Amino acid sequence: MYELIHTDKNKGARAGKLRTNHGSIDTPAFMPVATKATVKTLIPEELYGMGTQALISNAFHLFLSPGMEVIKRAGSLHEFMHWKRAIFTDSGGFQMIRRDFPFKITDEGISYKNLRDGKKYSYTPEICMENQKLMGSDVAMILDECPAYGSEYSVIEASVGRTVLWANRAKNVEKNKGQLVFAILQGGTFADLRKCCAEELLEMDFDGYGIGGLSIGEPKEVMNEVLEYSVPLVPEDKPRYLMGVGSPVELLSAIEAGIDIFDSAFPTRNARHQTLMTSKGNVDIARARFALDFAPIDGDCGCYTCKNYTRAYLHHLFKESELLALRLASIHNLYYMQSIVKSAREAILEDRFSEFRKNVITGFL
Repeated sequence: MYELIHTDKNKGARAGKLRTNHGSIDTPAFMPVATKATVKTLIPEELYGMGTQALISNAFHLFLSPGMEVIKRAGSLHEFMHWKRAIFTDSGGFQMIRRDFPFKITDEGISYKNLRDGKKYSYTPEICMENQKLMGSDVAMILDECPAYGSEYSVIEASVGRTVLWANRAKNVEKNKGQLVFAILQGGTFADLRKCCAEELLEMDFDGYGIGGLSIGEPKEVMNEVLEYSVPLVPEDKPRYLMGVGSPVELLSAIEAGIDIFDSAFPTRNARHQTLMTSKGNVDIARARFALDFAPIDGDCGCYTCKNYTRAYLHHLFKESELLALRLASIHNLYYMQSIVKSAREAILEDRFSEFRKNVITGFL
């Protein structure tokens, strides 16, 4: 299932391999977000070409639309979206902190009003796991409660109790052969609650552990502090998954702390908002100075966009609101992220991760 291959002798950064029903994932690994069964504007072959090993989709969103009957008739989520590599499915717990989803949370689960049809529905840990079994995802995440950043201690404490309760119930739901199940550690910014949550979930012996409740508005230094005391709570023989982190600097800091797997909409969302990642930092391609700049986005990049198009052309496409702009920018940003994790793995295996990290983040300072 998970094999720890090497830990950098100078830092906690580690290289490993996660084996799934749809192939092995070399870690550190970054997963583009395919919330509704698509990485916005891109096709699978483009994602394969840039080294994408896995995607993450959202089980709750897919439960709402297109619905389980559609995915069942398609054969699986893999078949439905024509994706041949690994798929993680998030439970939907993160949606609770979003204002556009009217939830009521109890120990039983979640009740909510579907804005599409106006009807009220119940979403329990059992329903969540049964849906993910039907989808045939390689890694299913249990339903957890993710309170908003800044919530009081008592609120976080109650959410930890609920997350543990739901995990215990989800653990007993039948899964597909070979399907891995990850629990999610909560506890906000309180070290004692993180420790309590981890101890309870580790007793249940899940296949891996996500570290949730981060990258939801807290300052970066707070996130790093929480990671510092949370990562050691997860045993070395289990994969560690930091949910929702996708900026290069934060990702490399988390790898240094011992995180193996990441997901985030950050690269594609930034691309759609005209921000491109380069080895010398972010580029706002909408700026007028790029109108006559016929260099590639990043001269050190080997992506399709950089090989074939110029900054001036991307500037023009965004200025004219052409859809191709979103596509080319997304290709570039995701390629850049995949190149970072691939190079990070190589650096870890050669015990030079600190030097590699320093060289990358210099461009973003």
